[in-house]
Amino acid sequence: MQNVVSPAESPFRRLHHVCVIVRDLEKAVEYYESIGIGPWFDYPKSSPYVELEVPSPEGTKAMRYKCCDLENFQLQLCEPSEHDTPQRRFLDERGEGLFHLGFDVDDLPAAVQKGRDLGLGVVSRGVRKNGTGFCYFDTTAGAGTTLEIRKS
Repeated sequence: MQNVVSPAESPFRRLHHVCVIVRDLEKAVEYYESIGIGPWFDYPKSSPYVELEVPSPEGTKAMRYKCCDLENFQLQLCEPSEHDTPQRRFLDERGEGLFHLGFDVDDLPAAVQKGRDLGLGVVSRGVRKNGTGFCYFDTTAGAGTTLEIRKS
C-alpha cells in the first residue's frame, strides 16, 4: 500500500491547467472558438532544460500547443509529433481527450520527492537552470489521467 498524505501536504492543490490531446490543432482551436472559448496563444517556449528525462527530446520539442486563459484555469491543446512521447502514445492508444491535469507548486524538487514518497512513478520531467520545470507522474491507472506538477 502506498503512503497517504493529507490534502494540505499534497502537491496536487493548485490547478493551473487542463491539457487535451488533439489530432489537428488548428481544427480544434477553430471548434473551441466557435463555441466562445478563446483567445488562443502559442505555448510560450522558454529557456532550455538542464535536466530532461523524456522518451524523445526531439518529440518533446516538436509538440505543438495552444493555450487559452479562462477565468479559473488555463486550457491547453496539444498536438503531438510522430516521435515517441507520452502524448503520442496517448493519442495512438486512446484517441483525443484529456491527457493531464497540471498543478502549480512552489518547490519543484520537494514536490517531485513528495510524489515519489507517495509511490508515484515519474513518466517524464524537466528542470531549467532557473528552477522552473515540470514532472508528469504515472497516475493514469489510479486517477484516470496523468497528474503533472509544474513550477513557473
